Amino acid sequence: MIPSRAPRQTLWQIFSWPLLIGVLSTIGLVAALVGDGLWDSVSWLTLFVPIALYALFLLRPRR
Repeated sequence: MIPSRAPRQTLWQIFSWPLLIGVLSTIGLVAALVGDGLWDSVSWLTLFVPIALYALFLLRPRR
């Protein structure tokens, strides 16, 4: 019996989440350079996303 293959994914399906994380990181870095006050909050929030995702995937149980 031939094992079934997983359906092929498009480039958009593969790179949509990494692209979103990259855009958020870029917004956070630019916000950190632009100013103070609200910009600092935007910077902290957007730069926290990759750290939180890393921790989430690192700490989730393995199959």
